[in-house]
Amino acid sequence: MRILLTGASGFIGQHLLHALLAEGHQVVCAVRAVKPSSDPRLSYIHADFSKDIDKSTWLARLTGIDAVVNTVGIFRESGAQTFENLHTRAPRALFAACAESDDVHMVLQLSALGADDGADTPYHLSKKAADDYLASLPIRACIVQPSLVYGADGTSARVFKALASMPFALRFGDAPQLVQPIHVDDVVAAIVCLLRQRLHIDQPLLPGIVPLRTARRLALAGPQALPFTDYLASLRTAMGMGRLRVLKLSAGSGRLLARCGRWLPGGLLDPDALRMLDRGNTADPGPTLRLLGRPARSIASFIVEPRAERARAKLDWLLPPLRWAIVVVWIFTAIVSGFVYPVEDSLALLARTGIPESLRPLMLYGASALDLLFGLGILLLKRRRWLWLAQLALIGFYTVVIAFKLPEFLVHPYGPLTKNLPMLAAIWLLYELDGKEK
Repeated sequence: MRILLTGASGFIGQHLLHALLAEGHQVVCAVRAVKPSSDPRLSYIHADFSKDIDKSTWLARLTGIDAVVNTVGIFRESGAQTFENLHTRAPRALFAACAESDDVHMVLQLSALGADDGADTPYHLSKKAADDYLASLPIRACIVQPSLVYGADGTSARVFKALASMPFALRFGDAPQLVQPIHVDDVVAAIVCLLRQRLHIDQPLLPGIVPLRTARRLALAGPQALPFTDYLASLRTAMGMGRLRVLKLSAGSGRLLARCGRWLPGGLLDPDALRMLDRGNTADPGPTLRLLGRPARSIASFIVEPRAERARAKLDWLLPPLRWAIVVVWIFTAIVSGFVYPVEDSLALLARTGIPESLRPLMLYGASALDLLFGLGILLLKRRRWLWLAQLALIGFYTVVIAFKLPEFLVHPYGPLTKNLPMLAAIWLLYELDGKEK
């Protein structure tokens, strides 16, 4: 088949793309950043779910398309990337175009477990709105609703492994907080199976799949439902670590931390996420088993390389405090050198290094301003590799100059100069990992 795949650059979309090509399908990827392809079976077209909310826009892209698979989804809104646009308005326009197209004969919508009548968060409600609209159209469709999806390269899995590797985990309130994780390979295999079946109307329904006009809803879930902290404990065990200690807090504490988590970049905890966790995320594993023809992968098999995964998980929660520590050093140094330490003493030290008298105030306050800029740069800049190099160069320069011009600091009992060595090592580590650990 010739398949239009939306969200092909996303987590599940990328895995699905490789599987569809392996099945021999031709795939047209609708993405925001178009790139060339040397594979004749693969092509890219520009599409932006935050803007493409008109049926005619999508209809023009469906010529020669046999099937459409929509995997676009976000967990947290950002700018124009809203639940309303990406989960509801753009998919509705796409589905309406599919129903009107003379070529498209099936649509597969990747939704989420929990996007049902009990939904009470914007994430689930926006997914449900698109699902219900697709189910009302006269076109063959399947709405796939996976539980928590694990993949080594997935953002949520990476966060969960980091939580699992920490000294202890937090548990809020008394709700069971059940989850039923499923591996991304099983989700992809299920979608490929559904496409292979072509969803013929006269095909007998799989047990557990509820028909709604010409659409079917299929919950995909792993073989085991367990509390979220037990899931973290299972990941910890699979990474070759000891027992997970769990600190139980009140539900009120959880809500307070969730409100704070809303403002943390890259974090998954916010009030909506906590409500979804308290509600639970489970389903009958039978339909998944019957569709795949085998049990879905167990949590114990999720971790393939325990040592590598363990190291990466620990770095994911150790690197942020290391960055913050260096930020504090730079900003604190800027404040002390510019406003706290006696100016006369600072100027005297500069004189001993050979700085002309007329340049000493400029050097003092210029260096203080540079320290402040370094601290703010680490906080605010997204691309920091050049900034780490600049810090290495500056600290190295300071160290060499002071060692020769002010040798008493080299042999000082408090080691003010030798302490630059771990600082240099920490910055070098951040330089090597910044942009590479993702």
